[in-house]
Amino acid sequence: MDKLDKYEEEILRAYENDELKSGGLTKEMKEKYVQYARNTFQKNKRINIRISEWDLLRLKAKSLDEGIPFQALVSSLIHKYVKGTIEID
Repeated sequence: MDKLDKYEEEILRAYENDELKSGGLTKEMKEKYVQYARNTFQKNKRINIRISEWDLLRLKAKSLDEGIPFQALVSSLIHKYVKGTIEID
């Protein structure tokens, strides 16, 4: 293990002396995070799209390679795009 810097040593000392305390969540923060979780896992809308047969076959092959269901892969790609974590050329 690498040497700890001064800040890390302080944290470790406080942990070992049982001095760390949770900052806790305010009611508003907890409600906000609950809503984030609900929105993330909510799959209540259906869409129909037309794509080329070649793209469909490649998407299905990719889903097999990744070991995830085809629709989950498509949903994940859309989610990542709208979140801004992937870009389209």
